[in-house]
Amino acid sequence: MSETPQGHHVVIVGAGFGGLEAIRRLKGSGARITVIDRRNHHLFQPLLYQVATATLATSEIAWPIRHLFANRPDVTTILGEVVGVDPDRHVVKLEDGSEISYDTLVLATGARHAYFGHDEWEEVAPGLKSLEDAVKLRRRILLAFEWAERETDPARREALLTFVIIGGGPTGVEMAGTIAELAHVTLKDDYRRIDPRKARIVLIEAGPRLLPAFPEDLSDYAAKALRSLGVEVMLGEAVSSCDLKGVVYDGKHLAAATLVWAAGVAASPAAQWVGAPADRAGRVIVEQDLTVPGHPDIFVIGDTALSKAPDGSPVPGIAPAAKQQGTHVADTIRARLKGDTKPRPFRYKHAGNLATIGKRLAVIDFGWTKLRGALAWWIWGIAHIFFLIGVRNRLSVALNWLWIHTTGQRSALLITQGRSATSSKAKRSRADNAP
Repeated sequence: MSETPQGHHVVIVGAGFGGLEAIRRLKGSGARITVIDRRNHHLFQPLLYQVATATLATSEIAWPIRHLFANRPDVTTILGEVVGVDPDRHVVKLEDGSEISYDTLVLATGARHAYFGHDEWEEVAPGLKSLEDAVKLRRRILLAFEWAERETDPARREALLTFVIIGGGPTGVEMAGTIAELAHVTLKDDYRRIDPRKARIVLIEAGPRLLPAFPEDLSDYAAKALRSLGVEVMLGEAVSSCDLKGVVYDGKHLAAATLVWAAGVAASPAAQWVGAPADRAGRVIVEQDLTVPGHPDIFVIGDTALSKAPDGSPVPGIAPAAKQQGTHVADTIRARLKGDTKPRPFRYKHAGNLATIGKRLAVIDFGWTKLRGALAWWIWGIAHIFFLIGVRNRLSVALNWLWIHTTGQRSALLITQGRSATSSKAKRSRADNAP
């Protein structure tokens, strides 16, 4: 792949929050920028669960990378998958065998699901990290109701109407609350043979409480709020098995056709690419300035990096943290291009933790104050709308939420991907998934 020799070349792998912020901040720096991503879009991950639960359409939380930088001649977009880095030769290796050289490299490659040594669970208990994941989960959730409508065996019907979410962090809590509202409100009048309000939504958390990053009183509120929505919250009970028949937790088997994994994540293989030290989750243990030890020309940010906050705690893997890191890296590169090579330690400023539970139910921890209930829900919604890209998307999401808030109806109840529910393959899947 040919490259013009003029200008310092910055290669950014990953167009998530951190990568995009670095690109934005490098505007006018004189550097040439190449962004590489295996997908052609930037994804607003905090709202991914709303695609999975038929609240939002995929186009409302994703934007083509090329379109975002169409007016930036300094930015080149490459659709490709990075499989390695040669720090000595200053090149990034792509899956197709090509190489791209860099002067400065920024690895912002995100995270993937972690099944704690049981990768075979992924097929039956998919996680939620991409649009593909969200569409697959939406399909499974909606098809469960369709199959239950046609099922004559009471035990199988009950299994089809049982939804298990594994993991009590923000994603698990949000998924559980939204599936409960989908079943108990949105779909309650849509079927003739089943009553969707009788669906069981079970949230299983191995730890002693939900939302462990939040204060304990907010965790308790979240559990109480979920139970008020009809969610069965199981705490201190670890999952030991997942299969097509259901899940085993704390020695008990629960027959369920739909499992959702929200229990853990692992970093991309970036640490292996550059031969860097990593923690148990695979995150690169970076220097204070977010560079790889021994390689000051390679930065690692976002979920791929393990960096420390001023109090010594790990910087959380959330969008605001990634954006701050992207800003820091861009400012450091700008300073270096001007001849300023002195160390620039990254200083993380925590803006707070937010999690929604259901309609008019949310929790917020700003550190200096805590909020719960309707006020927290409105602040959560405004904050997420603010961080969306483009006026059209902000208006579209806001109107969708207002419509759902007012009527309880969702606009994305579409079963897509794969063959129809009436195909022989779907019938076999229905039988296999129900005990």
